[in-house]
Amino acid sequence: MTDPRTQTRDELAGLTNTRTRLVGTRTGVLADVVVAIVRASRVVAGVLARGFARVAAVVTPLGWVMLAVIPVALIAGYRLGWLELIVVGWAGVVLLAVAALYLIGRAPYVMELDLPHRRVVVGEPATGVIQVANPRRRRTLGVTLEIPVGHGLVEVAVPGLRGGVSHEHAFDIPTLKRGVVSVGPVRTVRADPVGLVRRELAWTPASELVVHPRTIGVPSSSTGLIRDLEGTPTRDLTSSDVAFHALREYQPGDERRYIHWKSTAKTGRFMVREFEQTRRSHLVVALSLATGDYASEEEFELAVSVAGSLGVRAIRDGRTVSVVVSTVTPEFAKRKVLAVRSLATHVPGRLLDELAVVDAAPAALGIRDIARVVGDELHGVSVAFLVCGSRAAAAELRAASHSFPLGVEVVAIVCDPDAVPGLRRVPGLSVLTIGYLEDLRVALARTAAVA
Repeated sequence: MTDPRTQTRDELAGLTNTRTRLVGTRTGVLADVVVAIVRASRVVAGVLARGFARVAAVVTPLGWVMLAVIPVALIAGYRLGWLELIVVGWAGVVLLAVAALYLIGRAPYVMELDLPHRRVVVGEPATGVIQVANPRRRRTLGVTLEIPVGHGLVEVAVPGLRGGVSHEHAFDIPTLKRGVVSVGPVRTVRADPVGLVRRELAWTPASELVVHPRTIGVPSSSTGLIRDLEGTPTRDLTSSDVAFHALREYQPGDERRYIHWKSTAKTGRFMVREFEQTRRSHLVVALSLATGDYASEEEFELAVSVAGSLGVRAIRDGRTVSVVVSTVTPEFAKRKVLAVRSLATHVPGRLLDELAVVDAAPAALGIRDIARVVGDELHGVSVAFLVCGSRAAAAELRAASHSFPLGVEVVAIVCDPDAVPGLRRVPGLSVLTIGYLEDLRVALARTAAVA
């Protein structure tokens, strides 16, 4: 007959749980005591860890110093008989006890954080509104609210509220820089006067305010440079289109349906119709994010505004538009990453949302590499705007223009607040230099007139 203890050891031999790691295949009272002690120690450790986390969340650095000073002062005072140390120790105990009273309770508030406008243009005023209500019958004490706004902090003092009364307060949100400003969460702070403890309670979720770059309206015909409007014939000739141009003699490969029989009968030779090619305008706006192309942050912000103005105008005109920006090569990459990132162009607001968060980087592609990638990856481009700063050399701009096929109108827009606005034309390239965003409207109109 098999021994029950042997059978039990055989059954436990294949287990790898915590019990077997602690006591192996042993059974009996001693093994059960070991397991019980381990379980109890884990429970106690969990309780202590949660308690310490709650204490650490409310005790300030000054509070930790006080907690360290109290036992040292009391032990040293009683051991050495120093009355002063004993007084310091018990005074610290009293301060901690009084500070703990400030943490008791929770105010019965109902709070709402509202941003009247979730999108604004850089420099325009923006406000947030915080509404505090007391839904209970008894009166509440005054409280100070803290509202993180970007990298700053707004403090709002709310007076005591009677039951059923609400208080509303508006505060300003800085919009001096393009980007996304995080507002909130609204929190109350309970702290003792000495600063030993501090408890923060969040009442609302955080909200975001998108600060768009400044843009201006440009003439509708300027973004297409007049000659490339939807349905307008170009100077390129083709054997199949809708805009008739002239008749020419038949050549092998021409479609017979375009033979003009009356002219053929008069001349005795086959004559075919020739058409002016019409095409849908495909506009590309390429923005360089390379810090090497800009002499200052002011130039970069002007370039972002230029790209936004051109893109928004093209979207509102219903053109096919692509707005691309540089990609950043990773820090430990073995070679340069030749790629661009396309921004959303289905509605103006989405384009400006994405332009609000673009930043210049030393490892981003320069204007020459952007043009190379765009010329290889985007097809059917009719007009290409290359937006950069004053450090982009003329040789780089000419090399960038050579990345596009013949027939593509390439316009380089150089943003330089210290330069005199002007227009230079070289074969296959127009270079616009602007100092202010308002110069863009005049420069484009001049380029369109020359075109």
